[in-house]
Amino acid sequence: MDYQPRPEDVSFLLNAVLDAPARLATLAPFAEVDEALQSQVLEEAGRFVGEVVAPINRGGDEIGCRFVDGEVVSPPGFREAYQAFVDGGWPALSAATEDGGQGLPAVLEAVLYEWLAAANHGLTMAPGLLHGAYACLKHHGSEELKQRYLQKIATGEWLATMCLTEAHAGSDLGQVRTRATPQVGQADGSLRVNGGKIFISGGEHDLTPNIVHLVLCRLPDAPAGPKGLSLVLVPKLLPDGTRNAVHCERIEEKMGLHGSPTCTMRFDDATGWLVGEPGRGLAAMFVMMNSARLHVALQGIGLLDAAWQKADAYAAERRQMRAPGPVPASRGSEPADLIAEHPAVRRILDTQRAWIDGARTLAYRSALMLDVAAHDADPKARERAQRWCSFVTPVLKAACTHQAFHGASECLQVFGGHGYVREWGIEQIVRDARVTMIYEGTNEIQAIDLLVRKVLPDGGVGMSAVLLELRDTLDASREADADVQRRLAQLRYLGTTVAMAAHANPVLPYEVADDYLRVTMLAMMAWAWARIEAVAPQDADKARAAAAFRRWVLPEFEMRLGIVKRACETVALSHHAATPPGVAN
Repeated sequence: MDYQPRPEDVSFLLNAVLDAPARLATLAPFAEVDEALQSQVLEEAGRFVGEVVAPINRGGDEIGCRFVDGEVVSPPGFREAYQAFVDGGWPALSAATEDGGQGLPAVLEAVLYEWLAAANHGLTMAPGLLHGAYACLKHHGSEELKQRYLQKIATGEWLATMCLTEAHAGSDLGQVRTRATPQVGQADGSLRVNGGKIFISGGEHDLTPNIVHLVLCRLPDAPAGPKGLSLVLVPKLLPDGTRNAVHCERIEEKMGLHGSPTCTMRFDDATGWLVGEPGRGLAAMFVMMNSARLHVALQGIGLLDAAWQKADAYAAERRQMRAPGPVPASRGSEPADLIAEHPAVRRILDTQRAWIDGARTLAYRSALMLDVAAHDADPKARERAQRWCSFVTPVLKAACTHQAFHGASECLQVFGGHGYVREWGIEQIVRDARVTMIYEGTNEIQAIDLLVRKVLPDGGVGMSAVLLELRDTLDASREADADVQRRLAQLRYLGTTVAMAAHANPVLPYEVADDYLRVTMLAMMAWAWARIEAVAPQDADKARAAAAFRRWVLPEFEMRLGIVKRACETVALSHHAATPPGVAN
């Protein structure tokens, strides 16, 4: 079965749980984006994804991209589907109207890209960086560059790439060697770019005539390390229509994502133009990376939903043995029961459903906060929204992609031996999902970013503010809400505990960062489910998923909390033992 978006599930979370229409109505650009318009956009997006994008997913995986004489040939149907995507105005959903966009909220774009990834991850990689490239160029590009490229990127007429990684450097961008030198005698301020990049998604393809590469590189006399990096825009086609000296040397043979070309790129005196200030390339690209990380989290949610849909449908048809417990109503005269009636299978399905709805609530709230941070008239509201995004984005990227892979593997288990063969399509999701834990900053890097770079510098004050905001949305008179408030308080105290231990052992935060991120996600998921249950107390499906969350997911909170606390206690004991008597600690 092909993936089918379910707008009603999303509308419930946006409207009933997050009250998105009312919040958006307070933002000037979205004053007319009411619930009816939101529903219309979601219905049309769901129809497009289900009817145009999903059916070509299997072909994209089995046939994949081909590399022929330096050119990339897309899988059958991809060019036509992408053109329909552009013709429908979908790339420009949240771009400003003056740039050819529709000026709709970022949260609706977030839902669209979640569905696209669920339906066809390979094809979705092509426009996946458009939103980030658009924001980067709009905030940091010169007027000449914006005039030439911004609308083309906003509308998806031209696609874009993010060229960071080099073979020797990996995630250590401070080692980037690609060079950019001014062109002598050129009045347009152009640069000559030389170097190589690897793992460039969509570095070459046949979906659009031009490709806009945003390349991290070094200007002459730039200092070593990340502070010496600049960002340069290098198009595949120059303004006069001639081919730039940008070459795809090969495409990678990958574990998954066969429908997306992952390219090794070479720049041989390629012409480019500076984006932003010299030596401030990472600052300019940060706009792109932060947006990309939220979208990768949404990819994880979408892929998990796709895996769950397949497993849930299979479990509702496949019969095996007798289920323990009361006789199910579905048995009738059949000699075996549906596997959906078996507790082991039910646990898998309900647990993944709990992850999907809980993570969606947090991701959609983050997308709403992007809209608030950009458009709220109150500077304090903008500051609070930006703080939320800063702390929660790495949590979502890491936790949602982790669950996409491991949860999809659990869903494959529902199929038994049938899941291991290609016929049912579940094994593709497992393969495709694995890379999401790696790109846009590995999950370990996300955890370090959260704890070391964001929580610890102020002793946990900023993180406490985020958690207090969540606490204040809950009703302590409700047992479920009171339990969440207790966990949020434990998490606040944990940040202070780690900060104190880090003074004695600066390595400790790097060792416990993964566990800290995980316990943070579980506390926030508990908040999300408390909100869901509060507005849907009579919904049987939601009640079952909520019960699965409390029984099979939430107990990990105590385990991870204990791991971090014990590590801190060990440091404290070691420090005390190493301190001579009479010396102040």
